[in-house]
Amino acid sequence: MIRKNERHERLREEIERNPFVTDEELASSLGASIPTIRLDRTSLAIPDMRQRTREMAGRYFGVSRSLGAHEIVGETIEIEPGKSGLSLLDTDAGMCLEKCDIVRGHVLFALLNSLAAAVAEAPIALTGQAHVDFLRTVRAGERLIAKARVEKKTGRRVFVEAVARSGANIVARGRFVVHGLNRETAAHLKLLKDGE
Repeated sequence: MIRKNERHERLREEIERNPFVTDEELASSLGASIPTIRLDRTSLAIPDMRQRTREMAGRYFGVSRSLGAHEIVGETIEIEPGKSGLSLLDTDAGMCLEKCDIVRGHVLFALLNSLAAAVAEAPIALTGQAHVDFLRTVRAGERLIAKARVEKKTGRRVFVEAVARSGANIVARGRFVVHGLNRETAAHLKLLKDGE
């Protein structure tokens, strides 16, 4: 058992190193109970993981030109249009197959695909091609962090690589070709809703 002062110092270090760490993970790594970790955080004026995520988003959040925040699967952490993006997804039983606690593949696909479309620097972004490798199963309760990076842009085509991780493990990796359209082209192709 470590002393309170040492635990406080290690708690600060862990959160500084990984702002997405949960109270449960902190409790496990520091050998303390979850209520103790919560009390320590409160006494040190350190917000919980969700609040830390929101604060980071407030500092680093860019705006996706192609998708609204509600259209991106997961909680958007950062978007740099034309460059990269980061999102967080806490998986739950509602995302799983009915007979087991394995998260369905289309949830992982949607996480990667929506982030890939969000980083394309275009008013309208449509997925033209997708290749996703599912590298290991994801179970309910795992926290996934997805990162998308624009590899290159050729004309209207944006080539994006996206990766989802659970902890240090890559669980899915995808390559997407996103077609970026301006509003005039989308209107000419009759892709927009009435009134858009």
